[in-house]
Amino acid sequence: MERTASGKRNLKTTSKNPVANLLGAIPNRLQLAGGWIDQPFVSQHNPKPPGSMVVVQIEPNFRPMDRSGIASGTRAVAMKIWNGKLPNRPSEELARELYEAENQGKAEPSGSQDMIGLVYPGVNRLDYDFKIHAGVFPSHIESCNSGKVARWLSGVLHLIPVESRPDGYGPLGEKNLSPKWVAKLGQSGQNCFDAIVKMDAKALGASLNLNMRCWETLLPHVVRHPLLRLDLMPLLKAYQQQYFGAMYSGCGGGYLIVVADKPVPGAFQVNVRTKKRLTADGHR
Repeated sequence: MERTASGKRNLKTTSKNPVANLLGAIPNRLQLAGGWIDQPFVSQHNPKPPGSMVVVQIEPNFRPMDRSGIASGTRAVAMKIWNGKLPNRPSEELARELYEAENQGKAEPSGSQDMIGLVYPGVNRLDYDFKIHAGVFPSHIESCNSGKVARWLSGVLHLIPVESRPDGYGPLGEKNLSPKWVAKLGQSGQNCFDAIVKMDAKALGASLNLNMRCWETLLPHVVRHPLLRLDLMPLLKAYQQQYFGAMYSGCGGGYLIVVADKPVPGAFQVNVRTKKRLTADGHR
């Protein structure tokens, strides 16, 4: 905001935030417990469908590392097809449109949770059943857009940059798709959502810890792979012992998401974006 020669404020010359201008208006997203249950090759082994996972829409006030599990690739597609901001159309329609745009011609399509997390505000529990939509899209989405819950969650999630996935890395070289552990994976997502709605940090941390045990068992290359330069598991376990819980933002590392009710050295925090906040900000 500038002032005129007389000292009065000139409202007309207010400029946009250049960082926000550069990053664009399309949100980022975090996946929490239950990730991979959105892939049909996993959900088809679930003996107790549906299995759940949680995605959280967050403000685009930082640039995520590429290949870090924050859906930056999906967001780049969205930025291109929607000219930098979400269209004012139903979220389900946008998620399906983005899914088609990103996965056209792909042999190994990205899971629909990437798209849903970007276009659905708030905290969302995605329930996947292989018998419904062939497990590609959720059989049900349960959303929480409580401002109180969003503020609480923003306060207990701490992100530590670890390392991007290296070129040539793939998480699917080894699959141990035990129905018992697939069921636990889907349960970790249910537990995660319940903990968030109840604002229970201890239970939230436990759900993230269970998620990581599932990943390590079902898809070992998610956390251990010859191309990974960092031994991810000792770092993870150290933070799990020190705080309520922790998980990686995606396969191969990315960010370490720590649940804590106190500062975590080297971490930054995110702002959970709710439907009400979207309206207030003038988006969608």
